[in-house]
Amino acid sequence: MGRSSHPRRTAAVLAAATAGALLLAGCGSSSGNNDAAGQGAGSGPCGTTAKTTVTVGLFGTFGFKEAGLWDAYHKRCPNITVKEDDVEQSADYWTRLKTRLASGSGLDDVQGIEIGFVADVVQNHADQFVNWNKVPHAAADKAEFFPWKWQLASSTDGSDTVGLGTDIGPEAICYRSDLLKKAGLPSDPATLAKKWSTWNDFINFGKQYEASTTKQAGSHFVDSAASVFSTAVYQGKEAYDNAAGQPDVKNSDGVQSAWNYATEAAQSKITAGLEQFSPTWNKAFSNGAFATLACPTWMMGYIQGQAGPSYAGKWNIAPVLPGGATNWGGSWLGVPDKAQHKAAAIALVEWLSAKDQQVTMWKQGGHFPSNSDAAADPAVATAKSAYFSNAPVGKIFGDIASKMSIPPIGLYDTQIQQALTTQLTNVETKGTAPTKAFGDALAAIKQVTG
Repeated sequence: MGRSSHPRRTAAVLAAATAGALLLAGCGSSSGNNDAAGQGAGSGPCGTTAKTTVTVGLFGTFGFKEAGLWDAYHKRCPNITVKEDDVEQSADYWTRLKTRLASGSGLDDVQGIEIGFVADVVQNHADQFVNWNKVPHAAADKAEFFPWKWQLASSTDGSDTVGLGTDIGPEAICYRSDLLKKAGLPSDPATLAKKWSTWNDFINFGKQYEASTTKQAGSHFVDSAASVFSTAVYQGKEAYDNAAGQPDVKNSDGVQSAWNYATEAAQSKITAGLEQFSPTWNKAFSNGAFATLACPTWMMGYIQGQAGPSYAGKWNIAPVLPGGATNWGGSWLGVPDKAQHKAAAIALVEWLSAKDQQVTMWKQGGHFPSNSDAAADPAVATAKSAYFSNAPVGKIFGDIASKMSIPPIGLYDTQIQQALTTQLTNVETKGTAPTKAFGDALAAIKQVTG
């Protein structure tokens, strides 16, 4: 998805720092598909009995090392040492990975695949990665994931699958309960879930916030029009590509409805006009410049990192996303066909994506599982966050994840979304007419997609 261009993995770092406060301990779980992993590796549970160093190419911070999984794997497979090959920015990582795929050399044994470029890998590089439909226990692997997560890494006909999922980012609405109360509005999650079920309801609630004579001075209801747009666009049957897999922004139901909601929010002056992940936006988490924002699971850690401990209990999470469930973020792990240690890499990826390890990543780093068995584990499903007013975060995000139906992701989603959100900012801050702004966005998109 286009929103993968933001520092998503930076957010994950912050989530890791706060996970202890976010979550309740749960019951222990089974060993996941560890036995199956051994079958896939082809030479014992570790893929090889030889002393081997498996390299893992990642961007930002996935959090495996921080969660202790490399040490745990070394105990399980004493002959295997895992070495990370990290690149800080996902764009730089993707450029390097494409260069190495083109040359057929320099590839790591395992390569991280971000949601922003998974479509490119599926369409243009699938034959260069292990097809997870063809490992000996493919059916068992597939059965563990949310179906939409598996499909996003697969070809249209489902015959090729380039990676196994790590995390996902089901979205709800995070909000400042103290700001809503100050404005004289309801602030309990159950009431807000009813009042924010559609974008029209959400925007109308925002108008009440703006009209309040008691609201905090300088505060607005939602952080940005772009925030509304980039969430709503993936609630359509199509986002930026049509059913034939071609960019078709002008005729997309998702784009049309999201654009209408976002421009209405901008012209109704319920937005703070902030650029997400900018310094001003970061500061606004504590100064009250906005009361709500679309909030994937990893955003909980981001909010805590920006707002700090003095705002514990002032933030809360409504168990709803206006317009229906959708996702923001997430990655996969693939094994290049030319990996030096392919069997060992397959075994490692299957172990990492199994239930137990995804539960660990949630408990230690706040990464919501793409493994549906892990999401149902009590350690995840019953988790609550003290910082967010003891919100039942495991249930909220688990329910949303189970209801998702994600439209196809295209090759140019990130660039297309950037063109549209740039023009939304012009509507929001310069008063540009929505029709003109949309036309300007289409012109910019044409330069990208041809």
